[in-house]
Amino acid sequence: MLAQQQPSKDDLQKQKKQLEQEIKELNDLQASISKNKKLSLKQLAIVQTKIRKREQLISSINKDIRRVEDQLYSNEVEINHLKKELDTLKQNYAKSIVFAYKNRGSYEYLNFLFSAQNFNDAFKRLTYLKSYRQYRETQAETIVKTQNLLQQAATTLSNTKIEKTQVLKNQNDQLTALESDKKENARVLQDLKTQEKEVQAQLRKREKQRQDLNKALAAVLRREIEEANRKEKERLAKLKADADKNKNATTTTTKPATTPNKPPTNKSPLETTGGVVKADKGSGDYTNFESTPEGATLSLNFENSKGRLPWPVNGGVITYDFGIKQISSQLRLKNDGVFIAVPVGTGVKCVADGEVASVINLEDDQAVMVKHGKYFTVYNKLASVNVSEGQKVHAGTIIGKAAVSLDGNGGEIEFRIMNLNNQYLNPHSWLKPL
Repeated sequence: MLAQQQPSKDDLQKQKKQLEQEIKELNDLQASISKNKKLSLKQLAIVQTKIRKREQLISSINKDIRRVEDQLYSNEVEINHLKKELDTLKQNYAKSIVFAYKNRGSYEYLNFLFSAQNFNDAFKRLTYLKSYRQYRETQAETIVKTQNLLQQAATTLSNTKIEKTQVLKNQNDQLTALESDKKENARVLQDLKTQEKEVQAQLRKREKQRQDLNKALAAVLRREIEEANRKEKERLAKLKADADKNKNATTTTTKPATTPNKPPTNKSPLETTGGVVKADKGSGDYTNFESTPEGATLSLNFENSKGRLPWPVNGGVITYDFGIKQISSQLRLKNDGVFIAVPVGTGVKCVADGEVASVINLEDDQAVMVKHGKYFTVYNKLASVNVSEGQKVHAGTIIGKAAVSLDGNGGEIEFRIMNLNNQYLNPHSWLKPL
């Protein structure tokens, strides 16, 4: 049960390799931008991200240490069990050898056979003697096998102790590196304090870009909702007109002479309230974006892909994560998506099938908003765009290319996910684990 609750050795090794690779990429990125003597928020973000990844790596190593210790305990229990079993086997074998020695004469053997009362009894006694001889042989073989198992368990125990020593050394190395990263973080924070005006200017510019993009996205979202409502009203009006026409035609051909005309009582199968379409008979609510088979399929596929969506770029390092980031007591940064540092010109890919809702031109860069039924993805910080409004796109379609980051140190893109309530969702909950 304990082994089932803990991650396997292969899973831990895979996780450690992934984290070590991410830390290496962060170190490479830090080395590339450290040539610029002007400090930036990205440098601080890289150091803090590296600290977080290092802590995750140490946590993974601690899990590996617990796994090794559990394996050591299991090996010791197995060795003790095999030793007791081997002692018991040797004692039983010794007793059988003593018994065989005392009854080694042929006279005792023949006397045991001829003292039988009949032929069947004699045959059974002969079979017993043969079985007893085979039992002694089996005992000897079992003792040899148990000794081999005991030797294998001892070897495994020795190898596990060596593995534990190596894991502990790795843990110590990572703890030392973590302390170094924390000192570097403190140094960068101190340096940034001396350049507070420049940092404040960067934050104000980044916040202005965020608000400008939010306004543009909100406008596109309102337009999409109005368009969906308009199409749904037209569809419902057409359904009602067709139903009335069919009823009038039926009434004309089957109406009795004495029956007065009655106003049609047919109701539209759907009633629209705001941006939500309500179905009759309590079948559930759904948005106008799902009133068509295509829209319903896109929404369902996007929802079913939660936690498994591909990342919009190959490689790259997350420098600014989703949510509010407290840089220092005086500095705070809010992000509605994730910022990924990549080489300038890196291709940015769509994460799911959908339709381009808008191509937004901002002050310095461009952004693309893609509709996936009732969900939207946003690809910001693009130097160029390869798609146009209304174009159908698929998972893997190249949306555009990454632009230069705000501080001029390499390139970066921003990726967002939003719903019809104009709420931004944490991309980590939707994208597959790195």
